[in-house]
Amino acid sequence: MRKTILGAMLLSIALLSCKEQGNKPAATGNYNVIPYPQEIVEGEGFVLNNETSIVYEGDEVMKRNAEFLSGYIKDLTGLELEVTDSGKDNAITIAIAETGDNSEAYKLTVDEEGVNITGTSAAGVFYGIQTLRKSIPANEGEVLLPAVTINDSPRFSYRGAHLDVSRHYFTTDSIKRFIDMLALHNLNRFHWHLTDDQGWRVEIKKYPKLTTVAAERDETVIGRNSGNYDGQHYGPFFYTQEECREIVAYAAERHITVIPEIDLPGHMQAALAAYPEYGCTGGPYEVWKMWGVSDNVLCAGNDATLSFIEDVLTEVIDVFPSEYIHIGGDECPKTQWEKCPKCQARIKELGIKGDDKHSAEMYLQSFVINHAEKFLNSKGRQIIGWDEILEGGLAPNATVHSWRGIEGGIEAAKQGHDCIMSPTTFMYFDYYQTKYTDEEPLAIGGYVPVEKVYSFEPMDPSLTPDEQKHIIGVQANLWSEYIPTFSHVEYMELPRMAALCEVQWCKPEKKNFEEFKQRLLQLIGIYEKYGYNYAKHMLDLEEKFTTDFEKGVIRVEFKTLDNCPIYYTLDGSEPTKESALYTAPIEINSSCTVKAKGIRENGETRMFSENVTFNKATGKPITLLQPIHKNYTFEGPVTLVDGLKGSPNYRTGRWLGFCETDLEAVIDLKKEEEISSVSFNTSVDKGDWVFDVLGITVWVSNDGKEYTQVFDQAYPDLTEEAENKIYGHKVEFAPVKARYVKIKALSDRDMPEWHGGKGYPAFIFVDELEIN
Repeated sequence: MRKTILGAMLLSIALLSCKEQGNKPAATGNYNVIPYPQEIVEGEGFVLNNETSIVYEGDEVMKRNAEFLSGYIKDLTGLELEVTDSGKDNAITIAIAETGDNSEAYKLTVDEEGVNITGTSAAGVFYGIQTLRKSIPANEGEVLLPAVTINDSPRFSYRGAHLDVSRHYFTTDSIKRFIDMLALHNLNRFHWHLTDDQGWRVEIKKYPKLTTVAAERDETVIGRNSGNYDGQHYGPFFYTQEECREIVAYAAERHITVIPEIDLPGHMQAALAAYPEYGCTGGPYEVWKMWGVSDNVLCAGNDATLSFIEDVLTEVIDVFPSEYIHIGGDECPKTQWEKCPKCQARIKELGIKGDDKHSAEMYLQSFVINHAEKFLNSKGRQIIGWDEILEGGLAPNATVHSWRGIEGGIEAAKQGHDCIMSPTTFMYFDYYQTKYTDEEPLAIGGYVPVEKVYSFEPMDPSLTPDEQKHIIGVQANLWSEYIPTFSHVEYMELPRMAALCEVQWCKPEKKNFEEFKQRLLQLIGIYEKYGYNYAKHMLDLEEKFTTDFEKGVIRVEFKTLDNCPIYYTLDGSEPTKESALYTAPIEINSSCTVKAKGIRENGETRMFSENVTFNKATGKPITLLQPIHKNYTFEGPVTLVDGLKGSPNYRTGRWLGFCETDLEAVIDLKKEEEISSVSFNTSVDKGDWVFDVLGITVWVSNDGKEYTQVFDQAYPDLTEEAENKIYGHKVEFAPVKARYVKIKALSDRDMPEWHGGKGYPAFIFVDELEIN
C-alpha cells in the first residue's frame, strides 16, 4: 500500500516537467535537494542521455568519483554513461579546480554544452556529484537538467553518524550499506561503536578470547529488562581485522572516515568475561544478557589493566588510520572502585582527593582517560570521549562528545577544547519518531521526530565567536538494544538522517522545515530506488491541536505533503469518502473521538485517531506558579488543559516535566462552577529519574486572591518495586462553588537510597488537569 501511495505522489510531484526527445519524454532535474545548497541560479538546460560521457581530470580518486557518478545515474535512469579521462562534447566534467578556505566546497554548473563539477578537493567534487545525483528523478530514460550555477560548502567539518554493533551485530554488507546511506546524505564520519557490556566485536590478536568468549552471550533479555530471556545463544559475532580494513577502505572511497570506539573504563563486562583478571573482583563475569550499565568495569588500580588498554589500542590504530580514536569514558559506575583495594591504593599513590565537585573515584577515571590519551598521542592520534570525561578534569587534547544535552559541549568549548554535539533530545535515533508508539517497533523510549532533529541548532548563543569555532560538528547516534536487524536500522535512520544532514551542512538562515518536507519527497524517490526501509510518517496526515481560550474550544487542523483530500469523523467511526471532507480547522467543544485519513486515487494514509476529553478545566486559562523544567516545556501550561492525554512516553509533548520545582497551577473556570474532584496522570520511569508525586493540595477561590484549602494529602516515597507506568490520581472533596482552582503536586527533591540517583532531585511528569 505504501509504495502505491508513494508512486502516485512522486509521479505528481517529482516529474515536474518534460522535454520531447523524439518520441521519448525526458524527466526534468530538480536542484531543490537535501541538503539544500547555499546558492542556486537556474536557466536553460542540458539533456542527459546515453550519448553523454563522464570526463574526469586527475588521479585514481577522481576516476573513482566519476565511476560513482556513472553508477548513480544508471541506478536512477538506466542510462549507461562512459567514464573517460579524454575531453568530449556532451559531457559531465569533474575536476579539482576551486580554491577557498573550505576543503569540501564545490561548484556545479549546467548549461547547453554540458555539466561541470569542480571542487576544492576530491571530497568537494564528491559532494557536487551527490547534489547532481539527488537532482535527477528516479525515472527510466533521458533527463533534462536545467541550466544552473550552484556554489556550495558545508557548515561543519565533522558530520557524523554512530552505529552500535555490540548490542546487536550487523554484517559487513550491512555496514557498507550504512556507509552508502551516509554518502547519500553528505556525511563524512562513521562512528563505529565496537565494544560494550553485551559483546566485543573487533578482533584483537593478542587477546583471542575477546572474539570467542566476549563476542557471544548465552541469551538476551526480552523487551526492556523484563527479567525474561529468549533462550537463544547469540554469537560469536565479530569483525576480523581484515574485514575492518575492508570497511575502512570502502568508506574512504566515499570520503568517509571511520572512527572506532573502544569504550573504557566502563561498559567492559564482555571483555571481563574473557579476561576477568582486569576487573576489580577477578570475576567470574559473563557477557551481559540485559541492557543498561554494568557495575563491572576495568580495575583502575591494576597496572596490567593499563597494559591491556595499550595493547588493544595498539592493534586498533594499526587497523584504523583515523586521526581520532573514540575511547568512550561514559557511564562508568564507581561502586567497584570505592571498595577495591587496588583502586584505593592508586588514589592514595596519586594523591587524589575528592572535593565538592567530584569524588576521588571520578578523578581516578580522569587518570585512566589521561593514560589512554597520552598513549594515543604518542602514536600521533587524538581521543574523543563522551562528555563524562569532563568530570574530574579534561585530558589535555581531548575532543568532547556532548550527549547528555549541549552543556558538556559548551563547557568544553569554553575550556578551549573541540566538541561534537549529539544531545539525546535531538540526535538519538534509537528514540521513537512518532507519538503513536503502539504501531511502532519497540524502542528505548523518547521522542525525536524528523522536525525535532531538523530544529537543532548546535551553536549556543552563550559562546563567543572564538568559542563557537570549537563546535566542530554534529552527530546522530543509534544504539541497538532494541534494533535486532539492519532493516530496522534503516527504519530508525531514514528520513531522520535527511534532517540531520541539513543541520550539519546548511547555515541556519537557509533552513526551512516546510520547504524541507517538500524536498524530502524527491529524496524518498531515491530511498525507494535502493529499497531502503525508511519510516513513512512524513507521508501520513500531519495534525495540529490548538486551544482557543476565548471560545473554550479545541481546534484541530490536518494536512498532507501532497494536499490530498482528507475525510474525518467525530463519532469514532472510520472515515470514508462519504464522511465529512476536511476544508477548514475543526472546532471541538465536547468529548469525542477524532478520526481522519487522506484518501488518494491509489491509496490512503494511515488513519489518525485521537480521543479528546472535555471537563470543566478544558480550554480554560491556566497559570503556572512554578517553572517547568527547561527541557520539557513543550507547548507550555496549555498542555495541561488541551483535552489530550499522554501515552506512557513522557517525551512526546503531552506531558510537562518539573524538577526541583512542583506543579503549582491556577485554572480560571471563567465563571463560578460547582466542583468536587480534581484528577491528573503522572508518568513514572524510575530509570530516567522520573518519579511519582509526594503530595497533592487543592485550594479554591472566587476572586483569585483569597483561597480556601479543600484537599491535602501526602504520599509515600516511590518504592523500588513500583512499576514504570502511568499513574492516575483523583482527589475528591465536598462539593464547593468556585471560579479559580489552585492545584499543587509535590516533586521528590531527594531520591531514596535504593536508586542510583540517591540524594538527587527526581522529575515529575504531569498531564491533563481535570476538574469535575
